Amino acid sequence: MRDSRPIDKTKPRFEFRPSAGALLATLLGIGPMLTFAQTPAASRPPTVVTVVEIKPENTPATFEFTGKTASSQQVEINARVEGFLDKIAYTEGSLVKTGQLLFQLDPKPFQASLTSAQASLAQQQALLVKAQQTLARVRPLAKQNAVSQQDLDNSIASELAAAAQVQAAKAAVDQAQLNLGYTTIKSPITGLSSSANYREGALIRSTGSGSQLTTVVQLDPMWINFGVGENEVLKIEAQKGKGELKGPGLSKIEVDLTLADGSSYPRKGQITFVDPVINAQTGTYNIRAVVPNPNNALSPGQFVRVQLKGAFRPNAILVPQAAVMQGPTGKFVFVVGPDNTAQSKPIQVGDWYGDQWIINSGLQAGDRVIVNGAVRLQPGAPVQIQSAVAVPESVPTKVPSATPLKP
Repeated sequence: MRDSRPIDKTKPRFEFRPSAGALLATLLGIGPMLTFAQTPAASRPPTVVTVVEIKPENTPATFEFTGKTASSQQVEINARVEGFLDKIAYTEGSLVKTGQLLFQLDPKPFQASLTSAQASLAQQQALLVKAQQTLARVRPLAKQNAVSQQDLDNSIASELAAAAQVQAAKAAVDQAQLNLGYTTIKSPITGLSSSANYREGALIRSTGSGSQLTTVVQLDPMWINFGVGENEVLKIEAQKGKGELKGPGLSKIEVDLTLADGSSYPRKGQITFVDPVINAQTGTYNIRAVVPNPNNALSPGQFVRVQLKGAFRPNAILVPQAAVMQGPTGKFVFVVGPDNTAQSKPIQVGDWYGDQWIINSGLQAGDRVIVNGAVRLQPGAPVQIQSAVAVPESVPTKVPSATPLKP
């Protein structure tokens, strides 16, 4: 059917009618720019945020390391005389006290030696008495020229020789008494005993490796050995030089322990030794702390976490972790400006303190750092402060490792 409408000769014969595909491409290409133009930051409604006001304050600095327990005294129990083992008088693996009997060697041969030495002493004492009596008779006669000078000299020499023999006999008695006493072997310290190396009836030697009977390790106090890397030492020295870290000295540093199951050891220790030379094998400084262990809760060879407390960071600036963001050029935070708009500030972060960053540079006292709501902001965006939160004073759950402070 032909179109009966009149033809308008003032218009072109053919009109351009875009296809559906071209129309869709046009809408996708420029439509959002025309229809959904972005609202300028200043004209947006304010974003509700919470802030924390920066207040520099002295902040405890805690340093953590991995350590290993060790006995403060380990004594090898050795036989000092040769003899047959008569008795094992302790329970192997048990805690033994100072002076407790551990082993008993056969004392009879040593008792016989003591008796013989005592008899020799008595004999020498008798000879000394005889020599003294002879000298007492000869001396007056020599004054009267009744005997020769040679006779007097011989009497004096005999008396001195007899006295020397008495001293030698006394020494032999003392040695025999010592040997007899060595047959009774007692623990020199209070500690944990190991197993006996020999059984009853065995011949025990007094020299060489065959003389060791057992070992006793002292448990109270306990040593804690740990190492500090050279890089950490340099880092801490740099912080001390800048005044960013201060400490009371080694004598006042507290040592806290965390056991393998996460529990805290109730006793505190102190550092007693710092090796001045770096260990060539590990590249660390060897450090030793002493911790009381009256209940024997610690045993040698345990791995523990060592925390050193007592140092502090003067006028440290802390910011919650949620407030710190990562940008293309580094970390930054949003602060509330005088006109209640968000302003970004680049910062340099330091160590951790609990769930907060220690800020080395970029912030100052009085800055209002946005904590909640910062992820929805851009520079210049208006903000509405809902509340101000205080920086929590909590014990740090994780802290960076570093070297303990030197006195």
